[in-house]
Amino acid sequence: MQNPIDALLAEKGVLLADGATGTNLFAMGLQSGEAPELWNETAPEKIEALHRGFIDAGADIILTNSFGGTRHRLKLHNAQDRVYELNRKAAEIARRVADRAGRRVIVAGSVGPTGELLQPLGALSYEDAVDAFAEQIEGLKAGGAEVAWIETMSAPDEIRAAAEAAIRVGLPYTYTGSFDTAGRTMMGLAPKDIHAVAEGLAEKPVAVGANCGVGAPDILAALLDMTDARPEATVIVKGNCGVPEFRGTEVHYSGTPEIMADYARLAVDSGARIIGGCCGTSFAHLAAMRAAIDGHAKAHRPTVEEIETRVGPMRNKPASQSGAATAGRRERRRARG
Repeated sequence: MQNPIDALLAEKGVLLADGATGTNLFAMGLQSGEAPELWNETAPEKIEALHRGFIDAGADIILTNSFGGTRHRLKLHNAQDRVYELNRKAAEIARRVADRAGRRVIVAGSVGPTGELLQPLGALSYEDAVDAFAEQIEGLKAGGAEVAWIETMSAPDEIRAAAEAAIRVGLPYTYTGSFDTAGRTMMGLAPKDIHAVAEGLAEKPVAVGANCGVGAPDILAALLDMTDARPEATVIVKGNCGVPEFRGTEVHYSGTPEIMADYARLAVDSGARIIGGCCGTSFAHLAAMRAAIDGHAKAHRPTVEEIETRVGPMRNKPASQSGAATAGRRERRRARG
């Protein structure tokens, strides 16, 4: 399988991934409870504008509008029989915008969790999970996605199922966990253990890492654990733009472009090779991150204390201090961004 990420990393050293999908689509008129994936058909011009905004801000990697694109998520909107076409259209839109960029931009097919628990904790079998992910990834590949971008995961078995599906379909893959529960994923996976999740599969991941979570300081602490555990690995970090704050009925994120720029510098110093933003990250935030990465020479590896001094206090203890997390709780049905 061709690996576009390694080729671009060899050229640029550090890559900038895009920012939030959901937050920016809500600003464009998406309603709460509405499936963003349906906009690939009903409002493709808005999805094009999203991708174009991130490319104009300097993104090297854009993620398709397909986070909830499995049959299990789409059934909530009576669209479970349209998995292939909605994912294909998501990739086609991103591919079309990337091809007009005037420079190399990688189209990554966003693959989020099913929202179901795998056996024995839930009803979904591992084999059925692989089939569901493969159905989605087939559509993404047909539309022009170059890599399966498995993200916001909590359960190791679900990560493996999605990875196995990508291998079956013939796409290279990355995966990221969301370390939002006492420094671990909701199902108890610690950052240092992220690398081992796909061991034994026929193809290795292109990159692994973390996304979403509870803000820049916490995800940077997780990054330190991941790069310390396997310094040679290509590690992704795609953190939220601060923490959400309610202002009346609207949700705002506390991160400023200046904070996100410093987060990007700290991510480089902590060993990340692919850096982006998740919930709340706008075009302006991403442009500040682009400038920060371009203007920064890798410096000393920061401590957690230095991270807190520069980008704010952690909201959780690091995984190494949190003890074993309680598994078996039902995963939240999150929408990326």
